[in-house]
Amino acid sequence: MNLTDYFVQKKIQGGDIREYERLFKKHYGPLCQSAFKILRDMDMAEDIVQEFFYQFWKNRESFTIRVSLNAYLFQSVRNNSLHYLEHLEVRRQYAAMLMDETGSRQQLIEQEGPEIKEINQLVESTLKGLPERCSTIFRMNRFEGKKYREIAEILSISVKTVEADMGKALQVFRETLREFHQPSS
Repeated sequence: MNLTDYFVQKKIQGGDIREYERLFKKHYGPLCQSAFKILRDMDMAEDIVQEFFYQFWKNRESFTIRVSLNAYLFQSVRNNSLHYLEHLEVRRQYAAMLMDETGSRQQLIEQEGPEIKEINQLVESTLKGLPERCSTIFRMNRFEGKKYREIAEILSISVKTVEADMGKALQVFRETLREFHQPSS
């Protein structure tokens, strides 16, 4: 790192907002163009660069640049852009998986007898009647096979909340499906 970069880093770490604004104005356009080459979406490129600069200022006291400031900025925006693309791919794969599961489940329902179809319709209508989070938790557990801990992590809630919502859902299902339960004699 050259001496100029060192002084810029020290000024920004010390809270010099003018130095930070100079850095932002100088690099914002080129960083957006760099991100655009990866993302092919100028709005998202600008969001990535703005988020980077926000984090850069927010964490200014703790960052250390060992290479040139210019290289640090461009490498950080490049990494953030690639991370965003990875995130989009995971979401796309998850959506495709859900579509496949929904399609496969619907095909199974269509192939089953009238009583099974009626039960499945009751299940779907019961799920639609539950609060959204409760329904989501039930689907994740019973249809996707996720454990309570996994669900809690995905939804950023406690395991106790997952347990409570599953308890509510199961209680509603017990009441709704009671007419189909025939005790053995």
